[in-house]
Amino acid sequence: MTSAGRRLRLAFCGTPQFAVPTLEALLAAGHDVALVVSQPDRPAGRGKQMTAPPVKLAALAAGLPVMQPEIVRNNAELRAQLEAIAPDAIVVVAYGRLIPPWMLALPRLGCINLHASLLPRYRGAAPIQWAVAMGDAVTGNTTMLLEEGLDTGPILMQHTQEIAPDQTAADLFPVLAAAGAPMVVETLEGLAGGTLHPRPQQHADATFAPMLKREDGHMDFAARAASELYNRWRGFQPWPGAFAELDGKKFIAHRMAVAHEPSLYEAGSAAPGEMRIAGERLFVACAEDTWLELIEVQLEGKKRLAAGEFLRGMPKPSGARLG
Repeated sequence: MTSAGRRLRLAFCGTPQFAVPTLEALLAAGHDVALVVSQPDRPAGRGKQMTAPPVKLAALAAGLPVMQPEIVRNNAELRAQLEAIAPDAIVVVAYGRLIPPWMLALPRLGCINLHASLLPRYRGAAPIQWAVAMGDAVTGNTTMLLEEGLDTGPILMQHTQEIAPDQTAADLFPVLAAAGAPMVVETLEGLAGGTLHPRPQQHADATFAPMLKREDGHMDFAARAASELYNRWRGFQPWPGAFAELDGKKFIAHRMAVAHEPSLYEAGSAAPGEMRIAGERLFVACAEDTWLELIEVQLEGKKRLAAGEFLRGMPKPSGARLG
């Protein structure tokens, strides 16, 4: 039984690991999760073996029924199932599909979404990644009532979360997932008890976090200063990462830092993308006379190496250009 004494009948829609703590929190709070809806199994890994999404695995481990529709909008089977369940609320966490109007209108308390940003900032598919990539010092979670617009619905609760200067998006995902789970439980209790009231978003303040593309990881040394490239590297972990081209081959920067020791690498002017060596350390010139230190790198077809090992294994690239 929940702390407020209201056991709600729920449907849960979610797919990746980010959503699992919320599903587990709902069960721990005593709610009746009558159906879990997740995306279909997909090929994954080098062997492209069919792999179940983490939410499906968590649901099956808890003995919950699971549906994995490829299409949601006009899915008669899913609609019949949900109408038969008659959930008090549908909880949606990183499901990866738009919720159709018939589904939005079904539960008496609405469709409750956990979104990993402080809305209206970073509406869209990749809010954690873009908050880090833009160098924000603070982000957070929002619970909201879903409506037909993309992350435009009224806000229910918000909690903030600091972003450490060296924290990557991959580091932040589990932190926000763990912080968001009890928020959803608290949101449901507030809605069911009539103590929580939605408030509209300030749409004029909206910013967007579109789905990441491979080219977002390309390092443009001529257009971006070192701090911006560093933040984008932090934000785009684990994918698409940060990469450039060296002698026609893909060159991946696995670890980097903004450089603050100009005496090590500023021997004369350097064009953006030009590399300099100082002992076993590797630096690259960026826009606005700034520099990055490349700490761990990988050349296409080679192993991932610390900069010193990379430098020992190839002709000295001082003066070579990354593009």
